[in-house]
Amino acid sequence: MLIRTQEHSRRRGRFLVCLTDMANDGTPSTDDVVRDAAIALAKQLCRSAMGRLGNEFLGFYLIGSLAHGGFNRRYSDIDVALITEYGVDEEFLEAINAEAEAISPDLAHRVSLFWSDCEFSKGRFPPLDRLDYIDHAVALEEVEKVAAPKPDLEEIRTYLRGTPFEQWAERGTVFSTHSTLDPDDRKSYLKTHLYPARFAFSWITGKIGSNDTALEYLHAHPVDGLYMELLDRALACRHAAADPDSLFDDRGTLPAQYQACAKLIS
Repeated sequence: MLIRTQEHSRRRGRFLVCLTDMANDGTPSTDDVVRDAAIALAKQLCRSAMGRLGNEFLGFYLIGSLAHGGFNRRYSDIDVALITEYGVDEEFLEAINAEAEAISPDLAHRVSLFWSDCEFSKGRFPPLDRLDYIDHAVALEEVEKVAAPKPDLEEIRTYLRGTPFEQWAERGTVFSTHSTLDPDDRKSYLKTHLYPARFAFSWITGKIGSNDTALEYLHAHPVDGLYMELLDRALACRHAAADPDSLFDDRGTLPAQYQACAKLIS
């Protein structure tokens, strides 16, 4: 995993305007412009990984919204996956992190590197991201396609009800008590509103999908107590790459969204 402390992400977030709001000629940017820049950064990191790893390199891939769709110029991470013969160490991760900063200071903080050895016995590859690799990965360079063990519904649910659910509930509880929204918290706040849709979608289906896919599914298969109108407004905010301040008056509903998901998994 690339080293991204919370404070570092918050500082870097102040400079997103460089790529997310304006293109090089001064005209408004689009999701495609930033997506192309993100892929260009990923390709350079791929070449760096190949050079550093030599014969241990097996493959470098786009995953996440760059692979399965829904990339947003302001709110999406740059998810990439690296498979090697024996895994990587902290020195390698720090070197790749520094290189990303040098190549693209405005995008580097958004890079999230998932990695594993050839047996998927170690590394950073939670079940849903492993499923994303299996179903959606786009190879930037590949020496050998490594077959990852596919997580079943039980493994996915065990994962979801653990740290992801606990951390989302904690963030939602904290945001619900705030009197103002710090500009540095806007991305986290919007993600906190959208997370119950993707959580419920993956819990029910055992699949990974975009925010749009999750909302479409939940409209067809409603979850008792989940406030869909609010989820729709949060998704519209994401599509527009807008500030989520218009959703701040709804912060008090976050615990109710948590309770709806808690009921779903009980």
